[in-house]
Amino acid sequence: MNEDTSPSREPAPKRGGRPPRVPMPEQRPEVRVANFDEVPLGYTPEQARAEAARCLQCKRPLCLEGCPVNVDISGFIALIVEGKFAAAARKIKQDNCLPAICGRVCPQETQCEAACVLAKRGEPGAIGRLERFAADYEREQGLIELPEKAPPTGKKVAVVGSGPAGLTVAGELILRGHEVTVFEAFHKPGGVLMYGIPEFRLPKRIVEAEVDYLRRLGVKIELNQAIGTSLTVDELLDEEGFDAVFIGVGAGLPYFMGVPGENLGGVYSASEYLTRSNLMKAFDFPQYDTPIVRGRTVCVIGGGNVAMDSARTARRLGAEKVVIVYRRSRAELPARAEEVHHAEEEGIVFKLLCSPIEYLGDARGMVRQIRCQVMELGEPDASGRRRPLPKPGAEFTLDTDLVIVAIGSGANPLLTRQTKQLELNKRGYIAADGSGRTSRRGVWAGGDIVTGSATVILAMGAGKAAAKDIHAYLSGETAW
Repeated sequence: MNEDTSPSREPAPKRGGRPPRVPMPEQRPEVRVANFDEVPLGYTPEQARAEAARCLQCKRPLCLEGCPVNVDISGFIALIVEGKFAAAARKIKQDNCLPAICGRVCPQETQCEAACVLAKRGEPGAIGRLERFAADYEREQGLIELPEKAPPTGKKVAVVGSGPAGLTVAGELILRGHEVTVFEAFHKPGGVLMYGIPEFRLPKRIVEAEVDYLRRLGVKIELNQAIGTSLTVDELLDEEGFDAVFIGVGAGLPYFMGVPGENLGGVYSASEYLTRSNLMKAFDFPQYDTPIVRGRTVCVIGGGNVAMDSARTARRLGAEKVVIVYRRSRAELPARAEEVHHAEEEGIVFKLLCSPIEYLGDARGMVRQIRCQVMELGEPDASGRRRPLPKPGAEFTLDTDLVIVAIGSGANPLLTRQTKQLELNKRGYIAADGSGRTSRRGVWAGGDIVTGSATVILAMGAGKAAAKDIHAYLSGETAW
C-alpha cells in the first residue's frame, strides 16, 4: 500500500456472522489536508468482489426498500461477485442515472445500508462503495453503452435546474422518447453537485462525466439561462413550445442568524464560500484567479454536511485552526458520521453546545471575535432532536478572522415570483404533491425547492417520481 494512503478506520466487527466490511483505502490525514484530491480512493476489483461476496442475496432485499430510487441492489452486487463490473453499472443505471455521484455522497448508512440484514449481527454491506466501484470501472475502462430509447413522442420537456433532481428527470424522460432541454443559470451544469460539494468529496470530473452521459443520450443543456429573468416558466409553456416544465432549482438562498455584526468583512455564507472554491476553482490558484478569504483562524457555524465541507475546505486553504461552532451536542450533529470522522482526523476542532450572539470587528470593519452563548439541551423539538436552550450567564469569546455561516438555506424567489398560479407554502417553497405536481398546469417541481435542504438522493427520488408522472401526463395516461 502506498505510504500516503491508509484503509478507512471503521468500528471492529461483531463476533460471528459474515466477514467484516472490506475497508476502503484513503489518503492519510496529514497528506490530504494539503491537497484537494479525493479522500477515499475506491476499491480495487479484488476488494470489490470480496465485499460483494458478503451479500446474502436475500429473497426479500430490505436494502431495496431503503433506496429512494429503488436500485436493484442485490442484482448489481451479484454481478460484481461474478466479475461482471460493467454489467453491474448498467444494472444500476436502469434506476439511477448518476451512480458515480450517489456512490460518493449518498448517506447510505441511514438508507439502504441501514436496512441491510447483515447489520443485525455485524456490519452492513458497503453498498455505496460498490456502486461507486461499478460506475468508476465502467467509465475508466471505456465500457459505457447507451441504452435503447423509446421512439420519439414529439413532446418537449423543459427542466429548470441541473442539480440532482433535474438531471434525474432529464435522464428518465429522454429514455421515454421525449425531447428534454435543461436550463442552468450557472456556466457549468450540475447544480449543488458542482458548487456545493468540494472536490475532495466529489471530484468535478465525475459530475462532468455523468452530465456528459446524459448529453450522449440526447439531453440538451442550455447554460447561463436563469429562468425567471431571461425567460419565465410561463413563456416556456406558452411561447417556447414546451409541453411540461420541471422545476428543480434547489434552495440556494443562504440563511443568516440575524445577530449583530453579520455585515462585518470576513463573514461569509457557506454558499458563497463553497461556490467560490468549488465552481469557480478558487482552491486552484494561480490556475484560477478567483478571490477568496484565506483565514488563519476560521470559525464555521453549523453542524451539517455543508459545515463539514466548509471547515475542511478552509483547512486545505491554509487555515492554522478551524473550529466548528454548533449549538447542540455531538449526538445531534446532522452531518454524516464519515464526514465528522474525516473532519476530526484533519484537525478540525468541535466547539459544541454554544451559539454566536455577536460578531466583533476591528477598526477596519473586519471580524476578529465571536461572542458565544453556552447552550444546554432541553426537550426534543419538531426535528426530534433536543432543543438547545441558553444557559443563563454563560458566555465566552472566540478569536477568528473568518466566519462561515452554514446553518442552511431557503428558496430563492427569483423564479417563483415570476410564475403565475404557482402556489407556495409559508416558507416560500413550491407546494407540490407526491408526484411533483404543482398548482400550475403543466408544471412539476421536486428536490430542495419543495422540501427545503435535503440530500442528493432524496432529490433524485423526487425527480424520478415526477418523471414518471410527467410521462403519464404526456402520454395521455393521466389527466391533470
